Amino acid sequence: MKRFYPWLICIVAMLMLAISNGMTMTGITAFDPSLLDEFGWSRGQLKFRDMFNLLLAALMSPFVGALIDRIGVRSLALFGSVLLAVLYAAYSQVHSITHVYLIHVGFAAVVVSSGLSVAVIMVSQWFQTRRGTALGIALVGSSLGGMLVPKIIIALLPEHGWRGSFLLMAVIPVALFVLCLALVRSPDGKGLRRWGEGQASNNAGPGCCSSLPDLSYGQALRTRTFWALAVVAVTTFWGIMSLSSHLILNMKDLGFSGEQAGNGMFLLFGLGMVGKFLFGFLADVTTSKKVFVCNVALMAVGSVIIALQHRDLLWTGLIVMGLGWGGLYAILQLQIVEAFGLSAAGKILGTISLMDATSAGLGIWLTAVMFDHFGNYHVAFTVIAVLVAIGLLASFFVRDERRLAFAAAAGEGEGTQASAQDSAVVRGLV
Repeated sequence: MKRFYPWLICIVAMLMLAISNGMTMTGITAFDPSLLDEFGWSRGQLKFRDMFNLLLAALMSPFVGALIDRIGVRSLALFGSVLLAVLYAAYSQVHSITHVYLIHVGFAAVVVSSGLSVAVIMVSQWFQTRRGTALGIALVGSSLGGMLVPKIIIALLPEHGWRGSFLLMAVIPVALFVLCLALVRSPDGKGLRRWGEGQASNNAGPGCCSSLPDLSYGQALRTRTFWALAVVAVTTFWGIMSLSSHLILNMKDLGFSGEQAGNGMFLLFGLGMVGKFLFGFLADVTTSKKVFVCNVALMAVGSVIIALQHRDLLWTGLIVMGLGWGGLYAILQLQIVEAFGLSAAGKILGTISLMDATSAGLGIWLTAVMFDHFGNYHVAFTVIAVLVAIGLLASFFVRDERRLAFAAAAGEGEGTQASAQDSAVVRGLV
């Protein structure tokens, strides 16, 4: 048991991501039809809460590192699970849209304290080797939450109503609290060791051990690759978050049952999980740039199919969109590391994450506003297709900036050396 404890931590991190992401961002959308029927809000009013959630989480994210250093991942995970349970119980008592907005301010704190950054550091603390594999397992949680949480909620709604279902769902983060309390800890030498501790690490991912010098944060900002990656992230995050946030409502508008709408979410995020593994493997056997462009192309095709709003084609669109998104989610970070190196990867990824979270929040809300104005999702989903097509064009501008910078520096060095030799010859002739 002690030997495999790091892998147990991996599973806990996966469940934490599934619950925190699933219950605050994707699963919560299963309640949307009930809330709209109960209170008569417009979709724009309701979806403004999601923009709150994402923007506030993005603004809080830069402070997570300091909190982890000060109080540790265990304390943050425990806090996040308790807060999520309290907020779901509070959701069962809402009577105005203001109450909803206040709860989603709390959801932002849950995403920060029990989300991606905490999960990544929690797992990384326990792995000296095989860290890439461990993180891959943990990150499956984001897809798992999107697959399972909406289906659980949809199954509860007919018998318990939306208020009772919120209360029952609050039990899940309570169970997560107990699990974290019992299992989450830092390696302390009391019979527990990091995986691979004392071994030489010979399995670093591609590009991690490159002899090419890393680019600084300032240098990265001046490259076309940084802005190309930012455009890809901003456009695709607008697309996938807007689609997933409105998918259940859209499918019900198209005549699907609540159960079928839940299956749509399951398919979208299930294929996303498959895409993470499939395209991660393909990135190892071919170039990551080709896989990256392929992922965005799949998303573009899928978004066009979905924008047609043909009932019979929707499933095909979800399959293609889900596969592309899953691969892109995994490969985007690899592109950042390969293009700029590890030294400033945290700052670069953090900057791009702030931009894509802002875009996702605006996309969710504006998609609802467009529905309220036009009475359907045709225009809103066409906007998604156009944006992802722009992201596809931007993906072709991504390149290995470290290699280019090294080649340029080498060229300048050779030019300087040749110039010095020419000057010496001139001086000799004189």
